[in-house]
Amino acid sequence: MANQPLAERLRPKTLENYIGQDHLIGKNAILRKMIESNHISSIIFWGPPGVGKTTLAKIIASSLDRPFYTLSAISSGVKDVREAIDKAQKQQFFNRPNPILFIDEIHRFSKAQQDSLLGAVEQGTVTLIGATTENPSFEVITPLLSRCQVYVLKPLDNDDLNKLLNFAINNDAELKNLQIEVKEDEALFRFAGGDARKLLNILELVAGSEVSGKVTITNQSVTDSLQQNPSAYDKNGEMHYDIISALIKSIRGSDPDAAVYWLARMVEGGEDPKFIARRLLISAAEDVGLANPNALLLANAGFDAINKIGWPESRIILSEVAVYLATSPKSNSAYCAIDDAIQVVKETGNLPIPLHLRNSPTKLMKELGYGKEYKYAHAYEGNFVIQQYLPDEIKDKRIWNIGKSQQELSMLDRLKKWWGKRYE
Repeated sequence: MANQPLAERLRPKTLENYIGQDHLIGKNAILRKMIESNHISSIIFWGPPGVGKTTLAKIIASSLDRPFYTLSAISSGVKDVREAIDKAQKQQFFNRPNPILFIDEIHRFSKAQQDSLLGAVEQGTVTLIGATTENPSFEVITPLLSRCQVYVLKPLDNDDLNKLLNFAINNDAELKNLQIEVKEDEALFRFAGGDARKLLNILELVAGSEVSGKVTITNQSVTDSLQQNPSAYDKNGEMHYDIISALIKSIRGSDPDAAVYWLARMVEGGEDPKFIARRLLISAAEDVGLANPNALLLANAGFDAINKIGWPESRIILSEVAVYLATSPKSNSAYCAIDDAIQVVKETGNLPIPLHLRNSPTKLMKELGYGKEYKYAHAYEGNFVIQQYLPDEIKDKRIWNIGKSQQELSMLDRLKKWWGKRYE
């Protein structure tokens, strides 16, 4: 097909040409055995972008000579699911094997959409193959998950990427017309980040930037090509983590302009909005923290909202959260406190719980002193009474060190009033 991207031109059609995932399709591997036995159960492929989930689903359908229906969770609704199932039902004659229904990004399906699949999967009307970049334990409803085998696809390692690179250079009709020399591949593989599609996109980009027909691939040529094409965002490689790092550090540094800029870089690059929202949620607790507890509420509301809205409007919600976090006062005291507490636990082990704090649901426990002399705070004036809550060995240890934000200074005033010298 004219102007077809390199990644699509080289999409393998058989297991023999498929690169990577040897743990699933290598000799004597579980998925290869299922294909060779001409029997396949419903499956969910879980793995990062560009590792061959869609391609493997198509190869399975082709190898088993099954009708292949495909839906995208981004653009399909319950009606589309039902229409696909109706088509599959009409295929059920003369003992013909049931069709394969492939759903890309199944984690984006709502509960209602996933519910609409249950009957067809359970009755064998279709064999479901779902693809997801998110943990299916969180994103796929339990009844559907219980009817599917989950197989994890891994990012391609450098050996796999090297095989793919050589295959592309030597077999693609357009690349064969060029004189391509690979002098250095470190940057190429690093920016690919285990993503076959990304590797081929970068290769095509570098090759297309040369007009002489002679292409020399070096670390510098790859880096220069990507810098000149900022939309070539790397969702799984180094750039992916560098840009989210820049966003979070801009928020931490209270620079809303920079925060929105780095957010825009990810939006333009096609980043998963859930990934951005999760990191903003973490930043709200880690960097804003107790200086503005409402930040966590807003970030969580933003996370919920993007699950209801989707692109492109979710960019507005993410922008609101990013700007709010960047302009909020900052404190990492809660973040430091839990890390310090964990270190205390590691150093001191499982210290005994003071008897008066223990639960005493049985007569024997009460006889042993469990819960004895515990003071119920609400029974005292101001709902507070001095009492020991830490184990004896560390009873006077301070773990939470209060930050300097106005919000925390007011907390400190309360603690001084309650505990006196302990918080002076």
